[in-house]
Amino acid sequence: MTSTGLSTPQIAARPVTLGRNLTGRQRRHILYQAAFLLVLCALLWLAWRNVEANLAVRKLALGFSFLRQEAGFGISFSIIPYAETDTYLRVFVVGLSNTLLIALLGIIAATLLGFAIGIARLSPNWAVAKAALVYIETVRNLPLLLHVLIWYNVVIRSLPPSRQAVNLLDAVFLSNRSIFVPSLETSLGWETLALLVGGAVAAIAGILRRARRWREETGQPTRVAIPIVFILAGALLLVAGWGQLRVSWPALQGFNFSGGMALSPELSALVVALAVYNASFIAELVRGSIEAIGKGQREAAAALGLDRGRILKLVIIPQAMRVLVPPLTNQYLHLVKASSLATVIGYPDLVNVFVGTSLNQTGRAIEIMAMTMAVYLVLSLAITGLSNLQSRRLRLVER
Repeated sequence: MTSTGLSTPQIAARPVTLGRNLTGRQRRHILYQAAFLLVLCALLWLAWRNVEANLAVRKLALGFSFLRQEAGFGISFSIIPYAETDTYLRVFVVGLSNTLLIALLGIIAATLLGFAIGIARLSPNWAVAKAALVYIETVRNLPLLLHVLIWYNVVIRSLPPSRQAVNLLDAVFLSNRSIFVPSLETSLGWETLALLVGGAVAAIAGILRRARRWREETGQPTRVAIPIVFILAGALLLVAGWGQLRVSWPALQGFNFSGGMALSPELSALVVALAVYNASFIAELVRGSIEAIGKGQREAAAALGLDRGRILKLVIIPQAMRVLVPPLTNQYLHLVKASSLATVIGYPDLVNVFVGTSLNQTGRAIEIMAMTMAVYLVLSLAITGLSNLQSRRLRLVER
C-alpha cells in the first residue's frame, strides 16, 4: 500500500481535573460538608484549649499514671481476687467484670423469660394469654428504677435471717444476707479455667459450623452429639484431674453459711429486676415477630401433621428470628446501659467503684469518664456487631 501522506491526527490528552464531572449541586454538598468539618474541628480545638486552661489553673495534668496508685478501699463483691492494696487499674477490672456479669446474667434471664411470656401471649388458653398480657402491661409501664428498689428493699430484704433461711432442696438457701448456692471449686486459677472453657466452646462451635455446612452442601444430616460429648467429658476430666474439681455445698454453721457461693442481695435484686423488666418488652417483640409470619405457614405445617409445639419450633420461630433480631438487639443495648442503676442499691459495678469512689479519691474526672464511656461504647458496638452477623446468617439468600 502506498502512503497518501495523510497522518492520523493526534488528539492531545486533556488533563483530568478533580470534580470535572460533578454537578453544581454536588459541589455545594461537598462544600457544606467541608465547612461543617472545619467548624466541628474548631469547636473541638476550643473545647480542648478550655480544658487545658482550667486544668492549668487548678494545677492538674492529664494522664493515666494514677492507675498504678494503691486504691486503699474495699469492694463488697468481686468475681476476681481483689484486696485494698490493689491499684486503681485493678479496681477498673473488678468493676468491669461485675458489670459484664450483670449484663450476661440479665440478658440470659430476660431472653428466656421474654420468649416464654411472648409465646404464652399467643396461647389458645384464655387464662394463660390474659395472664401474660397482665404481666406485660403491668411490668413495662413501671420505671426500671422502681423495679430495682422493689426487688431490693421489699423482696430481698424481707427474707429471713441466715439461721431461718428458706431452704430449697437443701441446695439453695434464701436469706436477707445473701443467697447461697452450690459452687464448683478447683485449684486452677480463674484465667486457666476460663481458657479451658473457652477452648471447649470454640471446639464445639467449630464442629457445629462444619456440620451445618455439610448439611447445606449434601442435604445429609450429621451426628455431632458424640464428638461434643467427648469434648465436654475431656475438658471435665482435665479440670477434675488437674485442678481437683469438686462441688461445694452451702451449710449452716453458727450464724452464717459456709461453703458454696454467696450471691449478694444487690446482685440478686439487680439481675431479677433487669430480667423481669426487659422480659416484658422482649415478650412483645416475640409476639410481634411470630404474628408477622403468614398464616399459610402454620396451615401448611398443620397439614403435614405437626402439632403446635413442633410448628413453633421448626417452622414459625426460625422464620420469626429474621424479624426479631434487630429490635431484640436494641433491648440488649438498653439492658447493658441500664445496669449502671446498680449504684442505687450499692452493687459494685463499674460506675459505682470507678466513676464513684475512684473519681472522688483521685479527682481524675476526665480520664475516668473517658475510660467508662469507652467501655460502654465497646460493649454496645460488640453487641451490635454480633447482631449484624446473626442477621446476615439468617437472611434469605435468593438465587
